[in-house]
Amino acid sequence: METPGSQSSLHRANLERVIRAVRMSGSLTQAEIARRTGLSAATVSNIVRELKDGGTVTVTPTSSGGRRARAISLSGDAGIVVGVDFGHSHLRVAVGNLAHQVLAEESAPIDVDASAAQGFDRAERLVQRLVADTGVPSWKVIGVGLGVPGPIDIATGVLGSTAILPGWRGTNPREELSARLGLPVYVDNDANLGALGEQVWGNGKGAADLAYIKVASGVGAGLVINGQIYRGPGGTAGEIGHITLDESGPVCRCGNRGCLETFTAARYVLPLLHSSHGTDLTMARVVQLAREGDPGCRRVVGDIGRHIGSGVANLCNLLNPAVVVLGGDLAEAGDLVLDPVRDSVARYAIPSAARQLQVAAGTLGGRAEVLGALALVLNEMGDATLLDAAAGLPAARRPQDDTDDADDDADTAAADAAAPLGGRDAAAV
Repeated sequence: METPGSQSSLHRANLERVIRAVRMSGSLTQAEIARRTGLSAATVSNIVRELKDGGTVTVTPTSSGGRRARAISLSGDAGIVVGVDFGHSHLRVAVGNLAHQVLAEESAPIDVDASAAQGFDRAERLVQRLVADTGVPSWKVIGVGLGVPGPIDIATGVLGSTAILPGWRGTNPREELSARLGLPVYVDNDANLGALGEQVWGNGKGAADLAYIKVASGVGAGLVINGQIYRGPGGTAGEIGHITLDESGPVCRCGNRGCLETFTAARYVLPLLHSSHGTDLTMARVVQLAREGDPGCRRVVGDIGRHIGSGVANLCNLLNPAVVVLGGDLAEAGDLVLDPVRDSVARYAIPSAARQLQVAAGTLGGRAEVLGALALVLNEMGDATLLDAAAGLPAARRPQDDTDDADDDADTAAADAAAPLGGRDAAAV
């Protein structure tokens, strides 16, 4: 057992600091690791050498500032994580490794009115099949990230009121999926995961302060402050859709009048075009028609952008983010929606905050949330657990139960047999 303050505990802490820096960025040079961790170049060099010899990281020749350098990333063989995203009408699952590489991914339609049990049955089968498809041993799965389109109570993990999955209200998605898969599960709402996805893989890559705005059946914002998702004490931070724009406006599902959502969400906006474009419109179709020059759809998309910009201006005045990323179907409209957002920000935000803000469309599309679920696992697992995972220790064998080689082999076999992912045949979806 390590004694706090001892040389071994200090060394372990430095190992974790290096792993934390690498896992958050995917890949860094040794010089970048030294700057981010505050460790000396010599210490970083020794730690990287140790981690490389142990198979924890890989070192790849690259260039930095015109000079030859070495890129350090977590080993692709060190472990895998799973992302699960429940949306309005879809279930998407992805499997990735600690080097930020997506190994398998699939999306399937799901009945929004189905029970929670049916949804988790589907998710369980899809997760098992995709993990099996990667060929990676099931004991190397170190955690699952789960996204749901509704507020999560941080203390209990219970899903709150949601118009997207009404049959799921009061359920505990984290406990349900964890019991089925025999793995730790980390759960968050879709907007927060979209923010994580764009921060790690998309247009917000590397941004320490970012807001991700998703407009769909509702309107939500995922907030990244100082590199971390901000959820608030009750988990409801980012409900930008309920900023009041007009106290005499339409009644919102929350009971107030004139919320941002009532001017931008699909359920309120699409009826504006029913008389001229029919009743089978979707937001994706409106965006497509707008890009093709349809004047009515262009007007609606532009109006949505201006209203979103009012909400973004409020975020600028309160939080001063560096980047705002617009996700969902609207992002495909490009400057047709982004320019009106920028115009409103310039009009309503503090000038210094508006000048510093970059407004961009998300680059991940419908994948943002499931990739964010992968990032959530890497964020929440903790560096000590990731260090053990990267060292090749199955979850069932942590923290310390090594004896002789024969016992190790028996323990590994027993762990594979006992783990739900390893002990059951993967069923087809």
